[in-house]
Amino acid sequence: MKIFWLMVLMIFYKELFLYGIITTHASTIPKVMNIGAVISFQTSIGKVAKVAIEAAVKDVNSDPTTLVGTKLKVTMQDSNRSGILAIAQDLPIHCKSSLSDLDAEFNAALKFMASETVAIIGPQDSVTAHVVSHVSDELHVPLLSFSASDPTLSSLQFPYFVRTGHSDLYQMAAIAEIVVYYGWREVIAIYGDDEHGRNGIAVLGDKLAAKRCKITFKARLSLTATKDEITDLLVKVALSESRILVVHTSASWGMEVFHIAHDLGMVGSGYVWIATDWLSTVLDTNSPLSEDEMEDIQGVVSLRMHTPDSVLRRRFVSRWKNLTSVEKSNGPIGLNTYGLYAYDTVWLLAHAIDSLFRQGGNISFSKDSRLAEIRGGELHLDALNIFDEGNLLLHSILQVNMTGLSGPIKFNSDGDIMNPAYELINVIGTGYRRIGYWSNHSGISVVPPDKKQPNHSSLYSVIWPGQTSLKPRGWVFPNNGRHLKIGIPHRVSFREFVSVTGTDAGAGFCIDVFTAALNLLPYALPYKFVPFGDGHNNPSATELVRLITAGVYDAAVGDITIITNRTRMVDFTQPYVESGLVVAAPVWKSNSNEWAFLRPFSPLMWGVIVVFFLAVGAIVWTLEHRQNDDFRGPPKRQVVTIFWFSFSTMFFAHRENIVSSFGRLVIIIWLFVVFIINSSYTASLTSILTVQQLSSPIKGIDSLKSSNDPIGYQHGSFVRNYLIDELNIDESRLVPFNSAAEFAKALKDGPHKGGVAAVVDERAYIELFLSTRCEFSIVGKEFTKNGWGFAFPRDSPLVEDMSTAILKLSENGDLQRIHDKWLLRSACTLQGAKLEVDRLQLKSFWGLFILCGLACLAALFIYSIQMVRQFSRHCPEDIESSTRSTRIQTFLSFVDEKEEEVKGRSKRRHIERTSYRKDEDRLSNASSN
Repeated sequence: MKIFWLMVLMIFYKELFLYGIITTHASTIPKVMNIGAVISFQTSIGKVAKVAIEAAVKDVNSDPTTLVGTKLKVTMQDSNRSGILAIAQDLPIHCKSSLSDLDAEFNAALKFMASETVAIIGPQDSVTAHVVSHVSDELHVPLLSFSASDPTLSSLQFPYFVRTGHSDLYQMAAIAEIVVYYGWREVIAIYGDDEHGRNGIAVLGDKLAAKRCKITFKARLSLTATKDEITDLLVKVALSESRILVVHTSASWGMEVFHIAHDLGMVGSGYVWIATDWLSTVLDTNSPLSEDEMEDIQGVVSLRMHTPDSVLRRRFVSRWKNLTSVEKSNGPIGLNTYGLYAYDTVWLLAHAIDSLFRQGGNISFSKDSRLAEIRGGELHLDALNIFDEGNLLLHSILQVNMTGLSGPIKFNSDGDIMNPAYELINVIGTGYRRIGYWSNHSGISVVPPDKKQPNHSSLYSVIWPGQTSLKPRGWVFPNNGRHLKIGIPHRVSFREFVSVTGTDAGAGFCIDVFTAALNLLPYALPYKFVPFGDGHNNPSATELVRLITAGVYDAAVGDITIITNRTRMVDFTQPYVESGLVVAAPVWKSNSNEWAFLRPFSPLMWGVIVVFFLAVGAIVWTLEHRQNDDFRGPPKRQVVTIFWFSFSTMFFAHRENIVSSFGRLVIIIWLFVVFIINSSYTASLTSILTVQQLSSPIKGIDSLKSSNDPIGYQHGSFVRNYLIDELNIDESRLVPFNSAAEFAKALKDGPHKGGVAAVVDERAYIELFLSTRCEFSIVGKEFTKNGWGFAFPRDSPLVEDMSTAILKLSENGDLQRIHDKWLLRSACTLQGAKLEVDRLQLKSFWGLFILCGLACLAALFIYSIQMVRQFSRHCPEDIESSTRSTRIQTFLSFVDEKEEEVKGRSKRRHIERTSYRKDEDRLSNASSN
């Protein structure tokens, strides 16, 4: 085996030397710089690249500012006769030859080689690039490939490989975003079975997986596949579910795939074909295509590397016709984007070499110590030299920052050209039109990536295969005779929802909803029902859902609640029943009695009302006492006035006038509070006296949690785990039941006779249970929000279509009619009873009381300050020398006095003091005289 690979390496070296790709002579700065080019002259890319490279060399050599004193000389090698293909052709012959014969041939090649090569443009294809990169790494010769797009050709594995075009990493990211943009989930990949095809599709799978999409079928083709082999593979593709087909091949045989697909009727309505940039290359290079070829690709979406419009690009396009005038023997050659990148690659290399020379670099070669150890024979492998400045030249290449025909050229840290972008084109009629762009920094948009405009994530309309603008659904039910296996629960109780009527048949509300939704689908969906359960106990819906992930069932239909742990396993449709957990318990009639008038308010509410009545009366008396005669008189009368005024406001029957500003403010707010209390009391009392009340010791889930009574639940329901895990109810309190009759018996017996205090279940079941059992009722509020849906495998395209059908059933009223058919019961609908109305609690009126209290306190505070100021102004002067108790008694007497009396006494005291001073002044004047 080692001898075999040694022969492969020697043959490959022979080919490289024969065509001048690798050289061994050393020099400094030569007048002629030898560059190798490995391309395929007969391909769409190669024949354009050949002309573009020749034009670029001529332009570089005629530019006086680049490579002054040095000319580029490019020796082109047709890779159809070299590289891995040449090795494959030569290897059987050399395997039959002796080692000495190979030695002689390779020695002759070494003697024939006469030029020095510092870089290689190419190889054109990724397969050859993988092999040649090993040699270039060994000899430090940079490879600059404008078309080898295999993402695995990274700078980590192959440090001397430089991609001057775009990696398929970005092209596949664009395709994944197109798939997501149109809402598709699954694609089929058709590709060539080589490094280019396999690695590109592997990247596509990763990009799709990141967006919760996937490749459902990888249709790989041999590079030498015959028409029959392609036909057989496309037949398998046609039998698959997905209709989104991604074609990642070479331009040499990609059109053959479309031709056969067209003959098979696969390029028609319902299909989506996305071709990588090989198709746009064919269209640009060989346009116009024949009428038959264009018919084969109608409606196809393809990608093309985006090259922004510029003066340089327009000038080169105008020159293209003259440049290809000699090459038109086999027809006109159009300019594709690879030609622009090939042209820029030459200039890129020229700038790098020029930078190397300007930095003082030379061109020299040295011996490879490892090859020097191989001596003897005619091969002379020790004659191969390493390019000493190869690493410096590689560094200069990666540091180039220029603008070429393809736009700005600058490398990122990964060795890729920055800001890759693609045009998205749609083949229509005799040509194509652009429907948008994609770039790695702005995503999908109708705005060119080089335009500084906001991205709106939109595309222009597409004409799809079949000449339709309506977006294809992207999948069909596979026409292989297989029926969907729909699992339905074999229930024991509540069979109105779903029941098994045969080995593959079912009935009930859920079944009718499912079949009605199927009738609205735009395609036939063959199916059969498969019962799940033993018929003796209600089966677990969670286990039924799990069997979908195991592949036992293709879907599940029934009373399946959409809960968190189930959504982690499958996808659910739009809910067709809104449901949640409720508590059902025994209730009894509660007739009105002689104390019914007290029931509207809770005891605390009554207490707060009484306290506020008295407080408001006292505060109003305080504010009015000194000014209003209605609030004066003997103490006994004043106390009666306070009580009378307080409680008369309840009926707005108070007779006392309010004269102070603060008193009016307080009474206005209080009367508003009284109005609200009266209205609420009247409404609640009316309900109590006119509507039959039902009472139950269980008030809801909270009272049930706080007790130690047993709780019933339906066997197989998620309720058990919910009560244990979420509500922390002890498992010993839970009692499972299988039928509605067991529910009823347990509730009648109660917790003291071996029954249960209440039953917790979904509202849909409880409402059906209560429709014929009026002695029970729902107590409290619904404490979860759930719904029922049909379960399908993750990312199943049926989910969206079935959800849309369910919404249509709801909108046209069919869903309600199905509900009435199976679930409408009238036994208890006219009873008019309800659970005892909750008493009005203080929390409902707390804001009113706070508002009233604040107003009272504010008025009382300001009033007190006024009293203190008046007391200090009008009090006797000798009060300051009296004791504290005397001052307090005097202040209280002052407050109790009428304000007019206080002011009159103060005025008289002022007059007396004035008269007394005058008399003293008169006597003093008389004595002095």
